[in-house]
Amino acid sequence: MTNRTSSAHLAQSPPLATALLLAAGRGERMRPLTDTTPKPLLTVRGQALMQWAMQGLQRGGVTHLVINTAWLGEQIPKHFGSVFETAGQAPLNLRYSQEGVDFGGALETAGGIARALPQLADVFWVAAGDVFAPDFEFATEVLERFKASTQLAHIWLVPNPEHNLAGDFGLSAEGLALNLPKLTLEAFSAEGSVTPSYTFSTIALYKRAFFEAAWCDIQSGNPDGVKAPLAAMLRAAMDNDMVSASLYTGAWTDVGTPERLAQLNAA
Repeated sequence: MTNRTSSAHLAQSPPLATALLLAAGRGERMRPLTDTTPKPLLTVRGQALMQWAMQGLQRGGVTHLVINTAWLGEQIPKHFGSVFETAGQAPLNLRYSQEGVDFGGALETAGGIARALPQLADVFWVAAGDVFAPDFEFATEVLERFKASTQLAHIWLVPNPEHNLAGDFGLSAEGLALNLPKLTLEAFSAEGSVTPSYTFSTIALYKRAFFEAAWCDIQSGNPDGVKAPLAAMLRAAMDNDMVSASLYTGAWTDVGTPERLAQLNAA
């Protein structure tokens, strides 16, 4: 009887998601717009900002997506429900990691991914709900190539925007992400002083093993609600040649201020 019950329960379990969309942040710099609306639900060119990433994931063949929420988080499942549909694409089945409900606030990027990890496949996409990159291709063949590689993470870098001219990481000729020293803008601007750096787009592929390695001390599922950023983990993995990278030169905007939002909607 126990075995039959277990089998029935397993049969009803939803497939593990192959993508996580980050949508938990407060959006302080977007106030007062985010006083009543979570930033990923702000309108960009006629639809919610986070919907651009969701549609991109659909085009890439993703059918199960986890969305993490915190600030005004109840608005996101109310807006999208459990299934997101786009004409010509397979339905996108949605589930939510409700950090605000569970812990009273956002767990930052690494903490949020660790919280959602039990719902995620062994290899999965991560994108941010407040980044506008409408033409990015979440290609299945890229995921499969990464799955077969020895790297634990693959990140996409973009040319440095005006608000981050010193960049975040470097890119080697062999396609590895480089942990460059964090420099002041003055040092970065000095001719010939540093290796070219780029800005982390927030779009990435990860393997579960990245969050089980020595540089991550957060338990899968993050039951204690540990708040932790991702940058330190990425830098530690880069120092071990475990992070590959690609340069993306398509349209990309970190919608971090009302001015950037207005510029996108004016285009």
